[in-house]
Amino acid sequence: MADITLLDGGMGQELVARSGDAPTQLWATQVMIDHPGLVRSVHEDYFAAGATVATANTYAIHHDRLKKVGLDDRFVTLHTQALAEAAAARAERGKGRIAGSLGPLVASYRPETHPPHDEAVAKYAEIAGLLAPAVDFFLAETVASLAHAKAVLEGARTGGRPVWLSVTVDDEDGSRLRSGEPVEALAPIVKAGAAAVLANCSAPEAMAAALGVYKGFGLPYGAYANGFQQITKAFLNDDPTVDALHRRPEMTPARYADFALQWVDAGATIVGGCCETGPTHIAEIARRLSGAGHRIV
Repeated sequence: MADITLLDGGMGQELVARSGDAPTQLWATQVMIDHPGLVRSVHEDYFAAGATVATANTYAIHHDRLKKVGLDDRFVTLHTQALAEAAAARAERGKGRIAGSLGPLVASYRPETHPPHDEAVAKYAEIAGLLAPAVDFFLAETVASLAHAKAVLEGARTGGRPVWLSVTVDDEDGSRLRSGEPVEALAPIVKAGAAAVLANCSAPEAMAAALGVYKGFGLPYGAYANGFQQITKAFLNDDPTVDALHRRPEMTPARYADFALQWVDAGATIVGGCCETGPTHIAEIARRLSGAGHRIV
């Protein structure tokens, strides 16, 4: 039996669902502006479900997104708010870790939009500096290419916290990144700067192939998948909103937990959920892990 870190589930889709508001280009950031305290309640529900990590709602707080809607002057205060809501939930729970989310620059799932290396490193370093005092580690999420991986690791290292690198893989071939590059090519990159390596925001069925590659990396590894039917062409346009994506109705907590336990059987020691998974999914994983004799840490 193993010690398993249980991450939380999706934040953005959960916020949109709970708020009842129409999705905007700012996605989870907009909900945080319009409904202060809602992020904290989501964190609290994940902790209650058994998660041991609260991933701060900082994924999409980037200058490029905020400038488009005239809110770039709130860059620092939005990060501060997201961190405060995670910290409040942890204080209520009395234990747990906080991960500082570092989401893609410009757009998710679109490696061709990733900025030049030096520009990307500087942007990630700025965010890492804001997050570092309030987090236990950085979670670089939905990394879609080797260039993205190199830049976010270099930028995040300036914050002085461990970095967990999580890539998004092809939904039909989990041995490849969204860029088409092989997951195996991450080996020298992560070994030089990551404390753990994961795969996220891809189909649950794709994760086994990525985990099979990770076994040879010599690092803790894991996965947290999404519950989307597919990443639609409409979502890959400029300035998309999440109503271009649709939930898989069959991805129930029980079905998703089946996948999570398969990942653990394959050696994963870090599991959780991404978009379109919620507290009920995490609770079912926690129940199944405990029932199998694993210790959730």
